[in-house]
Amino acid sequence: MNEKYKKLFEPLTIRRMTVKNRVVMPPMGTNFANMDGTFCIPHLAYYEQRAKGGVGLITLENVCVDYPMGTNGARQLRIDNDQYISGLWNFNERMHAYGAATSVQLNHAGASAYGLRLEGNQPVSASDVPSKKGNPAPRPLTTEEIYSIIDKYAETADRAKRSGFDCVEIHAGHSYLLSQFLSPIYNKRTDEFGGSPENRARLTRLVLEAVRNSVGPQFPITLRFSADELLPGGNAVEDTLEMLDYFVEHVDILNVSAALNDSLQYQIDKMNLADGWRSFMAKAVKERYPDKVVVTSGNIRDPKKATEILENGEADLLAMGRGLIAEPNWVNKVASGKEELLRKCISCNIGCADHRIAKARPIRCTINPDLHYEDQYKLKPVKQPTKMVVIGGGTAGLEAAATAAEVGVSVELFEAKDYVGGLGHEISRLPDKKRINDFITYQINRCQELPNLTIHTNQRFKPADLKEIKPDIIVNATGAKPLLPLITGLHEELSKEDRNVFSIFDLLNSMENFQDFSGKEVVVIGGGAVGLDVMEYYAERGAAKVSIVEMFPELGKDLDLITKLSMMEIIEKYQVNVHTSTKLTQVNENAFLVEDANGNMKELSFDLGFVCLGMRADAPLLADLQDYALAEDISLVNIGDSKVARRIIEGTREARDILKTIEQLEDKRTRQSLQHQLSAVVN
Repeated sequence: MNEKYKKLFEPLTIRRMTVKNRVVMPPMGTNFANMDGTFCIPHLAYYEQRAKGGVGLITLENVCVDYPMGTNGARQLRIDNDQYISGLWNFNERMHAYGAATSVQLNHAGASAYGLRLEGNQPVSASDVPSKKGNPAPRPLTTEEIYSIIDKYAETADRAKRSGFDCVEIHAGHSYLLSQFLSPIYNKRTDEFGGSPENRARLTRLVLEAVRNSVGPQFPITLRFSADELLPGGNAVEDTLEMLDYFVEHVDILNVSAALNDSLQYQIDKMNLADGWRSFMAKAVKERYPDKVVVTSGNIRDPKKATEILENGEADLLAMGRGLIAEPNWVNKVASGKEELLRKCISCNIGCADHRIAKARPIRCTINPDLHYEDQYKLKPVKQPTKMVVIGGGTAGLEAAATAAEVGVSVELFEAKDYVGGLGHEISRLPDKKRINDFITYQINRCQELPNLTIHTNQRFKPADLKEIKPDIIVNATGAKPLLPLITGLHEELSKEDRNVFSIFDLLNSMENFQDFSGKEVVVIGGGAVGLDVMEYYAERGAAKVSIVEMFPELGKDLDLITKLSMMEIIEKYQVNVHTSTKLTQVNENAFLVEDANGNMKELSFDLGFVCLGMRADAPLLADLQDYALAEDISLVNIGDSKVARRIIEGTREARDILKTIEQLEDKRTRQSLQHQLSAVVN
């Protein structure tokens, strides 16, 4: 055990359950379940990786207690009748085999129910207030319906116990049904379930009482709740502490979360929030209820910060959600002193939150290309000597190089710059995007452990080099460059030595020259991810006036849900001037000439003007590489931004797919060997 982080590995006993360390996998929807609410094999494999990785307590994602009215997500597990017990029992056997304790989150979605499953019924809630802006209005539950739901919580808690779980969690946060009763934002009732804090707390109290009666005195109960709803008119920490008084006696573990649907960027933490930023909320709960076990969460990635939270008494357990999606072996790596190989979540929220919530897809991860089977590919090394050359040392190139080397391929990677990481490394120079560099640091450390992988920096690859290396596989990963169309004056202004117009790389490659914010008027052309990053950089640092121009009707059209919410919050907070459905027509020394959808021309003056119109694939060697590959009958793969300018997630996925190329080469060699043997026999 790593003595530096001794507190992380102390066991904790709660009633009859003992958790072997202080790391909890909280419930996170996956969209992995079968449509009938049962597990599929990859779903179980996903959880098994985290149990195998050393997690102390695994909480199964929220499970539906009342189908269909309480359902949540495109594909959700169910526990509303006994036919689901066998699958849940199987889950628990697998988790327990690795020494993990287990819990299951019981949930009724209320007004947040997944509409396509409601069979035309109106969703239900405390009142008629939607759980999210733009969602359909629910209908208020009757008193009789409320008591029926209470009974269902009791029934499903008993079912959870019979399914082999060590604990049960009741979800009373994040804009689900119990949260909708607790929050004054949603609860406008005038009966015994609305109005005063005591009345708003009544449903949660009755549910917890019923669950306790159902599971008995020795079975641990967890309550997850939004300590601060982080919305005007919502519950703050002080309000939540008052309401906890009404039902805390029935709870063993207080899982302190935050936010509602309309403050989602603080529920599913945005990238620029600090490690453990929510722990002050958990500390307030712990001080109020010192005899209760308290859980905190919030971008916890660094073992040092995790240990500090425990040692300072701010919490007893640490929930690492997305951190365990990205790095299922977090606990084991920290325990064995391999911190440098932690694949720390970068909190981009693309493959997890955006896939599941906004796009109804199964979850994925930007930096972990295989959530189900992790490192199992390493068990199938190549059978014959194989050489691969990788051209470009961005995140996609590094991932392809390391993956191939880990199965025994001899790899040489060439990078023209004096550093690796590509655009990811460059974007991470922005203070609010610095977490991205954690992934690149991990990739570098991973590569350094592979003796059959050589990285050549400051060395531009030439097609002529292929004749000397004689690779079996070529990977082109040369990335992208800024899209700078032929707009009047643009290239002339960018070519000046003393100028006021810049591209994104001008900013990223010389951040020291862009530290003067006071009194500056800034105009950003382009409302996609890059333009919004520049807007964020200047708006948050005191620029006098920031404007952003976008040709489409909305900003951040292709952004993930969390980042978009975060950016809209910044625009409102700092009163950024937004010009949508507006295109750039001319670039002058101190002004952009733009045209709106009605053909009206406008001049936007600036001290600093940034043109951020996106990126385009840059593959200057591809034609030569194709000629060589065709002539030599070898494989050529073009991946990442050099294929199509996109995000890191697509590049890492394509990079891991290099295993398929290697497998095809192995099959080809096997066939050739068999043909040779057959030919020898015939002759």
